[in-house]
Amino acid sequence: MGIGIITVVTLNKIGLQDENIVKSAAFLILEQKFFELLRNDNVMGAMKTLRCEITPLGVNRKRVHELSTCMISCSPQQLFLVFSKLGIDSSSSRLKLLEELQKVLPPTVMVPERRLENLVEQALTVQRDACYFHNSVDGLSLYIDHHCGKDQIPSRTLQVLHAHHDEVWFIQFSNNGKYLASASNDKSAIIWEVDEDGELLLRHTLSGHQKSVMMVAWSPDDCQLLTCGQEETIRRWDVESGKCLHVYEKAVGLISCAWFPDGKQILSGLADENFCIWDLDGKEVDCWKGQRSTKTSDFAVAKDGNLIISMSRENTILLFDRETKQERLIEEASTITSFSLSEDGDFLLVNLVSEEIHLWNIRNDPVRVNRYNGHNKRNRFVIRSCFGGSDQAFIASGSEDSQVYIWHRATGDLIETLAGHSGTVNCVSWNPTNPHMLASASDDHTVRIWGAKKANLKRKDVGSSNCNSNGFHSNGNAHGNGFVHQCNGNSTK
Repeated sequence: MGIGIITVVTLNKIGLQDENIVKSAAFLILEQKFFELLRNDNVMGAMKTLRCEITPLGVNRKRVHELSTCMISCSPQQLFLVFSKLGIDSSSSRLKLLEELQKVLPPTVMVPERRLENLVEQALTVQRDACYFHNSVDGLSLYIDHHCGKDQIPSRTLQVLHAHHDEVWFIQFSNNGKYLASASNDKSAIIWEVDEDGELLLRHTLSGHQKSVMMVAWSPDDCQLLTCGQEETIRRWDVESGKCLHVYEKAVGLISCAWFPDGKQILSGLADENFCIWDLDGKEVDCWKGQRSTKTSDFAVAKDGNLIISMSRENTILLFDRETKQERLIEEASTITSFSLSEDGDFLLVNLVSEEIHLWNIRNDPVRVNRYNGHNKRNRFVIRSCFGGSDQAFIASGSEDSQVYIWHRATGDLIETLAGHSGTVNCVSWNPTNPHMLASASDDHTVRIWGAKKANLKRKDVGSSNCNSNGFHSNGNAHGNGFVHQCNGNSTK
């Protein structure tokens, strides 16, 4: 009985001006007192509390009627059933009371639940936001002020991968960061595996396309990979074995591919501007006429599986919601060469021939929120950019001047220019689980792996003309590791 007497008296001494708050809090406390009296078989005491203390408050009359039903439950078993119907857990009822009081009483009277934890999190967020070069994989501490130096940005060549025999047009890390796939004008794609030391080893060479491989796409679970030929076919591969599982074909030729978030369907762009959805066995689920009037083939599927982003005209991107049929447009003043979607699906990075990259917020009506420039000295080829780093706080892009450029996403400042390639850098990809690892693909037939500046790291060339300690040769094979796979999977037309 002490909980009711002591806390209600205390509540009246606090001096709250709002009578409704006082009554609501008193109701919660007296309700707890009522339940505890019943559990202790003090039926008369419970009845007195209900009649003389709870009812006069004039609060929540429906609940008062529910409490009165407890009075006719004589046996403990019946009382337990009634408590369950009223949402009362006997083992944690006082904790529940504290939670409910925290919702009613102002924070000046009762500190909100998990307030200290929230304050600590806010302090860490302030430190993280104040760190201009924040790209750390380590957790933050309140014992010392946090500060990342510029050396946290990947800017040093750690490896050069030489296995392709022609220009490398596209690269993409897997969602789990354990693999990198590269696509080349040499009609092949390669799966590279990131080992425990962060070194990339050739896992599979995927052969079978009759034309250049334009792009690749990882399945949501990273167990399968799509490769798309230039106006040719899409092939689906098993990552573990390197086996070709299926070939998707249309008479007009396919030019792009993407996975739906459930991993059960794929989306393909056709050379005649149509779009098709296939199930994994090659059954055509849906096909519709697109609005593209450009050869740029980029498109993306948002995480909800409903929003499809594609090129419309050479300076316009279409955001199409399959469920609501709503269409939104991003219109640029100059020709769009490529675009990429942020991990959270709220932002789109758009590359232009005007030597700029624009960042658009597409959460609601598209709004341009930033721009990045200082790269692309000429405007002849498709150059791809990407989000990356811790919390995707940076933007990276290739360039026709053979360099990789990195900007601070929030400020738009150019913070790094990476030299090393000897030809146009066509595509970049930032490892989604390792903010210190960035890859770039070039017309010089190589893929370069960039890492943070650490004195104990040594550069390694993989697949160079001389056999090195990893056992790799210039043909891209490895002793006991790399295998060439011909595609002979099932075909769908």
